[in-house]
Amino acid sequence: MKKWSLLALLMAMLLVIAACGSDESEDTTSEDGGSDAKTYKVGIDTTYPPFEFEVDGEYTGIDIDLITAIAENQGFEIEFSPMDFGGIIPALQADQLDVAIAGMSITDERKAVVDFSDPYFDAGLSLVVAEDNSEITSLDDLEGKTVAVKSGTTGAQFARDNEAEYGYTVAQFEDSPSMFQEVSNGNAAVLLEDYPVIAYAIAESGLSLKTVGDRLTGDQYGIAVLKGQNAEVLEQINTGLQELRDSGKYDEILAKYIAE
Repeated sequence: MKKWSLLALLMAMLLVIAACGSDESEDTTSEDGGSDAKTYKVGIDTTYPPFEFEVDGEYTGIDIDLITAIAENQGFEIEFSPMDFGGIIPALQADQLDVAIAGMSITDERKAVVDFSDPYFDAGLSLVVAEDNSEITSLDDLEGKTVAVKSGTTGAQFARDNEAEYGYTVAQFEDSPSMFQEVSNGNAAVLLEDYPVIAYAIAESGLSLKTVGDRLTGDQYGIAVLKGQNAEVLEQINTGLQELRDSGKYDEILAKYIAE
C-alpha cells in the first residue's frame, strides 16, 4: 500500500508541474486580461529618402517614424518588409503584406486594387536635370531626349502617358539611386521624381542635379491595404494619423527630415 501511495503522490506532483508549465507557455493574454497586440507586416522601399532609407542597419525616415508612431498610438505591432517599390502592391495581393507605406501616391489606378488611408503628405512630380544643363526647363524641351523613371511610380506612369505627346523615350529603373546616376552620367537628359525626395537627395548626397520648372502634379501620399481587406487596421491608421496631427507629433516627424 505504501508503494502505491508513494506512486500516486509522485504522479500527482508530476501533473501539477505539467499544469504549471502549460499555463506559462499558453498564456497569450496581457496583464489587463486582453489579447496580445496584433502584428502587421508592412511593406517599405528603403531607397526612398527622406521617407524610407537605412542607416547603420536601421530603417529610418518619415514613413518609418510615422507608421511606428501610429502603431504605438493604436496599440498594434509592425514588422517591416523591405522590397522594390514595384513589388509592393503585388505583395499585398499575394497576402505577403498587410500594410504598405512607401511614399505611395494616391491614384485612381491604385484605388482599384488597394484602399488608402487619409493622405499623410502633399507631394508632386518635378523635372530634374544635370546641374550644368541649361537647355531643359519644361516638358516642351524633351523631344528626342531620354527620360529616366523609377518602375511602378507615378513618375513612370506620367512619363508613359505623355511620351507620345512630347516625343521622348522612357528608361525605367528599379531604384532611385540608379535613376539619379543615369542623369548624372549624361545617359538620360532628365528624370521625374517627387519633389521632396529629390530635394532631400540633392541636399544630403551632393548630387550634381537640380530641379527645373513647376511641379507637374499635385500628388498626395497614402498608406495602403489590399482592397476590401484589413479594414480594422486601416481605421486604426486613420485614427492614429489624426491623433498625431492633433498632438503635434506629425509635425515633429516632418521637421526631423524636411527643413521648413
